Amino acid sequence: MTTQSLESSPARLRWREHELILATVICVLTVAGNIWKVLDNSWTSLNKEYGDPFYNNDVPFNYATNILLPNISVAILLYLSFLVMNFSILPRLLQTDAPVKGSFTFHFARSGSIEMKGDAGRVLKRTIGGIIYTLLLMVILGAGWGLAIFYRNRYVYSIPGNEMDPRQVIIAGGLKKAFWAILVYLLYASIREAAISKLTQSSQWKAFRVRLANQVSGYFVVYCAIIYYFFCFDIIDDKAYALFIWIPPAVFIYLTHIFWLFPFKGNRSIFKGPVFRRLLLSTLLWLIPFSIVFCLAVEESKIFMPTLLGAWLFALLLVTPLSWFIYRWRKDSILRFRGLEIALDKSEADLQFLRSQINPHFLFNSLNTLYGTALQENAFRAAEGIQKLGDMMRFMLHENHQEKIPMYKEIEYLKNYIDLQKLRTQSSPDILIESDIDGSGCDHMIAPMLLIPFVENAFKHGISLQERSWVNIRLHCDAKGILFEVRNSVHIRKDNDPEKDKSGVGMKNVVNRLRLIYPGKHDFFVNGNDKEFFIQLLIEPGKITTFEKTTA
Repeated sequence: MTTQSLESSPARLRWREHELILATVICVLTVAGNIWKVLDNSWTSLNKEYGDPFYNNDVPFNYATNILLPNISVAILLYLSFLVMNFSILPRLLQTDAPVKGSFTFHFARSGSIEMKGDAGRVLKRTIGGIIYTLLLMVILGAGWGLAIFYRNRYVYSIPGNEMDPRQVIIAGGLKKAFWAILVYLLYASIREAAISKLTQSSQWKAFRVRLANQVSGYFVVYCAIIYYFFCFDIIDDKAYALFIWIPPAVFIYLTHIFWLFPFKGNRSIFKGPVFRRLLLSTLLWLIPFSIVFCLAVEESKIFMPTLLGAWLFALLLVTPLSWFIYRWRKDSILRFRGLEIALDKSEADLQFLRSQINPHFLFNSLNTLYGTALQENAFRAAEGIQKLGDMMRFMLHENHQEKIPMYKEIEYLKNYIDLQKLRTQSSPDILIESDIDGSGCDHMIAPMLLIPFVENAFKHGISLQERSWVNIRLHCDAKGILFEVRNSVHIRKDNDPEKDKSGVGMKNVVNRLRLIYPGKHDFFVNGNDKEFFIQLLIEPGKITTFEKTTA
């Protein structure tokens, strides 16, 4: 049961877009850097600088053939492989749509082919296709990479006793590198998609997480592009380049501390179990990949553990206290920034809520009904209807502006609304309205006007004066929570009906309010076809959220 499909998404997560920009920039800089070396130096100096190992082993050397083209071709091959992985292979391998249980049929056709039908069959075919495309990409990338390695190090394979055929180089070097590159990227992509799923998960912090992630990924692209620019054009040496590797983890640890760890800490000691474990784990996870990159940059794999431990101590003893000092200094503004997205979402939801509190057509029809009833029958029924309508208007004027109201008041409003609808439709024998609303022993507090939009929607779309119609409303409340169900008939509207293409009254708005007011404390299920529409809502009222307390 989920509210995801009915929520209006805030800012779009741009992680994949930023990754594509970075890959494009790296490819362009690699090609430009290699061409720049040719323009900045003469062929004679380049042949001298890079050709000595070839000349010393009596192997012909040409800078364009042995250095320039291999470097550029590998960069372009890797970039094209990146595009194929993200736009063709990964959508097949990392599928998010779960197969429908029992929808898969598998058998051999007379022609000898294998047929796979149903949703699960399509998922399986896409997965098999993804695996096949991955293997083909591995072969193509490995072949190109292996040829580049062969020409780049041709003198090595011409040394007596070490002669190797290009095919051996491709298998031993190119395919091996392609295999590990694709495997590592698949692992990274799996982690990326899991992180994206977590970041975009429905909650009151969704918009904040998305915006913060976009800023971090954007800054990371700019940082990597600048560092790689320095590297490609020989602006800094390799040792200085390696030192720049430690800037991103320090920044990421700082952001993690002030926006996640310290707000979670609250008034607890940082050495308390859950806080201290988060501190150790978050710093370590940021440092591991950058320690690996550092060791690769300096070509010293043996120093990985000392490097990681040293960086970890640096993060715990220097970055963490500095982050805590900045957090304490700017605590109010940081917490306001965290709550800003929720405040904006809540304000927008409240505004839309005020606009769609009650259907004006219903008021008009109800007043007409009461007027007709007063003329045709006795005044007691008209007085009863007018009294119920007055109670509803009084509720809207007084109770509707509260953060939470007693559940019995919400139930009273629901009953008045249903009674008015019964009064309006009682002359139509083909309309059945049933309600089972049990509010006895319900001591919960609830956000006002949270249930009525679903009932309004049921009467708006479920009642037809020309066809058999029904509305069934059930509410059960106990100490654990509130269970609310609405079931109604569905009627196809005429093309000239102005309400034909309009959605239910306040449906999206109510779902958004549920997300803001009851994060993780509600389940919402919707099901419908061309005959019947059904909603089920389960709420665990619990306590008022922290945000509600601070804004009350």
